[in-house]
This record gives sequence, C-alpha cells and structure tokens, in this order.
Amino acid sequence: MRSAMVMSPQPGGIFDVLLRLVRARLGGPVGGGRQYISWIHHDDFAHALLWLVAQDELKGPVNIAAPNPLSQAKFMRALRTAWGVRTGLPATRWMAPAGALAMRTETELVLKSRRVVPGRLLASGFQFDHPTWPEAAVELCAAWRSQRTG
Repeated sequence: MRSAMVMSPQPGGIFDVLLRLVRARLGGPVGGGRQYISWIHHDDFAHALLWLVAQDELKGPVNIAAPNPLSQAKFMRALRTAWGVRTGLPATRWMAPAGALAMRTETELVLKSRRVVPGRLLASGFQFDHPTWPEAAVELCAAWRSQRTG
C-alpha cells in the first residue's frame, strides 16, 4: 500500500495545517504552484483499506489516493474557496523553508510533485465517495467547523 496525504478534519493533520494557512490568508501558490498534489479523503482511505482486505485476488502495490490529483495552485484555490477566502499570498521557492519551519512541517509537502492515481484500486471496482478535491474540501471545511463549534 502506498498512500497519498490523508485529508481529515481532525486536529494536527495535514488538512489542519493547510487550513491554518488559508485562514491566515497565506494559502497561495508555493514555488509557482505547478507541482501536483495527490490526496485522499479520510473516509475514502478507511473504505479503501477495508476494500483491500476483502480483495484476496489483488496482490502487489496499490496506490491509495483520490483519482483526481491537481496542481498545488488549484488545490489551494479550491481550499480557499471552500473556506470562503478569496486570496492567498503566494510564496516563492526560497520562502518555503522558513514557512515550513514556522508551521512545523516539511517543504516536501508543497514543493515535491506527486501525481499519483489509484489505477489498480479503480480496476478492482473500488468506488470513491470523494473523488474530486473541490467537493471534498467543502465537506472537510464543514466538518472542521462543526468539530470546533459543536
């Protein structure tokens, strides 16, 4: 199993880090924003694990990622839209290490391109509940808000 970044509204995860950037109006393109981001909604991740356990005939490496990776610029634009923020300040490549240090994360998360598709998972018949990021981001933002206000 190889997994993309799992997006969950729970505190401390990568979604929480990215949303913190958006909320601070810093969620713009990093290093040009052309690098690809592969991701998966936490519900789809859990369902994919259960699916794989039940698939006796499926052997070898399987990518667990949503079927629609997108560029970092589009990824963050969709997250800003889902949160209701119009703009996010961009960051140049040389600014990324300072930002990563401040956010207690790694520059690799935003600078390295990962365009992973779940070919074998899809071929096995798995169906995603959250195949596209804009819709997943809306759901995750709503869940994040609900956890903190409810």
